[in-house]
Amino acid sequence: MSQNQSSKIAPAEGKLGVLIPGMGAVSTTLIAGVEAIKRGISAPIGSVTQMGTIRLGKRTDNNTPRIKDFAPLAKLDEISFGCWDIYEDNAYQAAVHAGVLDKSTLEQVREPLEAIKPMSAVFDNEYVKRIDGPNKKPKGSKRDHAEMLMEDIRQFKEKSGASRLSMIWCGSTEVFHRPAAVHATLKDFECGLQKSDPEISPSQIYAYAALKMGVPYANGAPHLCVDAPALVELAKERQVPISGKDFKTGQTLIKTILAPGLKSRMLGMSGWFSTNILGNRDGEVLDDPGSFKSKEESKLSALEYILQPELYPELYKDLYHKVRINYYPPRGDAKEGWDNIDIFGWMGYPMQIKVDFLCRDSILAAPLVLDLVLFMDLAQRAGMRGIQEWLSFYFKAPMTAPGLYPEHDLFIQLMKMKNTLRWMMGEELITHLGMEYYD
Repeated sequence: MSQNQSSKIAPAEGKLGVLIPGMGAVSTTLIAGVEAIKRGISAPIGSVTQMGTIRLGKRTDNNTPRIKDFAPLAKLDEISFGCWDIYEDNAYQAAVHAGVLDKSTLEQVREPLEAIKPMSAVFDNEYVKRIDGPNKKPKGSKRDHAEMLMEDIRQFKEKSGASRLSMIWCGSTEVFHRPAAVHATLKDFECGLQKSDPEISPSQIYAYAALKMGVPYANGAPHLCVDAPALVELAKERQVPISGKDFKTGQTLIKTILAPGLKSRMLGMSGWFSTNILGNRDGEVLDDPGSFKSKEESKLSALEYILQPELYPELYKDLYHKVRINYYPPRGDAKEGWDNIDIFGWMGYPMQIKVDFLCRDSILAAPLVLDLVLFMDLAQRAGMRGIQEWLSFYFKAPMTAPGLYPEHDLFIQLMKMKNTLRWMMGEELITHLGMEYYD
């Protein structure tokens, strides 16, 4: 640990421009919330950067500042938003259509929301099949579309007066794809852009444009995007942070809270059945089997890594894990996640846990988006490039360096994130090893 690390962090001077592909329920809930917080109408509940604290030194020091007061993060009144979307509605109209926030709340922030009009989007029905809209880039090669996005980024920065930018994907889940030959190296990827290779998705075009412009990029969806080798290579070459993937909001949040607790007590598990109903645009998109496959892969991975059946075969090697998502329009954004967990204890006697989480998907996601854009901006100013594994706390399927397995335990993730912040600021790391036992 370097005591001078904090002196290497560039100050958060000027505006932070937040660029978001996808101006749907999550994006508009985030923007409305930030505007409401600025006006003192609401509190930033759910945001670790705004409400979380970090202990410094010994417990007896009683030194526990808010994270926003400890780390040099951008202030909320210094953030401006820009979005792309296939629909032409401004942010206020999109928020009304999303139906997450009540009309009286939206009316109080109507003016700044109406001022945000979406830029035309890069879109491909082969990657998102259940929706379509008129606000799309003109026809051209995928290289042409990348250039158009880079021009959008330049113009947004100039018009908004932002001194720094951060991009986060809040668009729909794309169909499941594995890395192909075009993703192997940056050279292969750029050739693929020129030839409009069908294995290059719209989200990867956004990521490429962002990284080429030196803009940090986070992927909030479960599909293949910035985790492709070519884009990891580009992030390192341009010295830009990247992170992902898939916001950890409802059911998987509950899994990463409960599973570590059950494992810590060495309780066995024979099955975990999860089903979801939701009716927002995300649910409509996930009704397509290809998009659902991307989500399923993301949601299934957490338990395997947390429980480590190869280390505890008597407890977890025969675990049956099933995930379902059902599109149910009447529910809107108020998603329901139902879990049945079959566990066993002393002498193999069975027990059950039932969880019914009546959550609000975008209400849980919006503060994650805020935290991620602030932390990605901080990482950029601190000179941290490539995969930001310390932000795994926010993702269902966290990116890791090649050869490393992802950490899914929510509590280990939080400890790692806070220790990274301590290191960045030149503070002593906390190991929870009390030396009083040796006095």
